[in-house]
Amino acid sequence: MTRQDGEEREPRLRRRGQGELEAQVLAVLHSARGPVGAAWVQERIGGDLAYTTVMTILTRLLAKNVVARERAGRSFVWRSTGDEAGLAALRMRKVLDGERDREAVLASFVTTLSADDERLLRDLLGEAGGGDGAED
Repeated sequence: MTRQDGEEREPRLRRRGQGELEAQVLAVLHSARGPVGAAWVQERIGGDLAYTTVMTILTRLLAKNVVARERAGRSFVWRSTGDEAGLAALRMRKVLDGERDREAVLASFVTTLSADDERLLRDLLGEAGGGDGAED
């Protein structure tokens, strides 16, 4: 970019959205064929992401029980503990957690579901509640 006085300006780096970096790290781990080191994750994400930032994200994900780590010499290797569906659910929860009016967000989401998806959601909620899905 060039300023009015003709001098070059450094391009501004885009700030990542809440949870975006966690989702990127999880996607990279999910694509790995086995446990990998933090440097491997850093390399796959690219950009100017610091190794310490990757370690911080991995540690946060460990606390959320969505990744696991094991010793490999003097460091750790990491792996995703979830599948594609679990990662998608985590991203959905992140979006919901970022909103003030959870009820409005959920209501809006549910009203856009197809009849089949709505039926599936009702069945799943019935199973989660230990009931048969019927209202009392």
